[in-house]
Amino acid sequence: MGGEELVDVIDAAGRTVSVATRAEMRARRLPHRCVYVLVFNSRGELFVHLRTAAKDIFPSHWDVAVGGVLAAEESFAEGARREVREELGLELNTEELFPFHHEDEATVVQAMVYRTVHDGPFQLQAEEIVRGEFLSLAEVRRRAQDMPFCPDGLAVLSEFLRRGL
Repeated sequence: MGGEELVDVIDAAGRTVSVATRAEMRARRLPHRCVYVLVFNSRGELFVHLRTAAKDIFPSHWDVAVGGVLAAEESFAEGARREVREELGLELNTEELFPFHHEDEATVVQAMVYRTVHDGPFQLQAEEIVRGEFLSLAEVRRRAQDMPFCPDGLAVLSEFLRRGL
């Protein structure tokens, strides 16, 4: 995604207060909206993928969710559909699960978490994903101990498991 893409900057209540470029949002760590889509297969394994080195946040990290930053005026549902289409090359129905807030040294997001089920194959977006695979949740936890994973994605997965979904 280009740095000139426009995104909504939000307040603590999630209301849009201004619009900024994606590059400005990243540079100034401005709060914004995003979506996370957990992709499971019919065996209950989770799709994880390696992000490209060109990503503007957490490059070359593994991620447990597809998704990303919403464009200005884009709804969560629209963003989830777009991100699945862009990253996996498929039109999939997604189930809305729960709102999510994450803040760390790199980002401040208010998000919606979704789930979908598909066994693949996927047409991975080469600009964003190097490769991906389905893993058991136990294997995801094991790998997250030794490999760089996106901290926000792991926090989403932790909340998903805490809720017993």
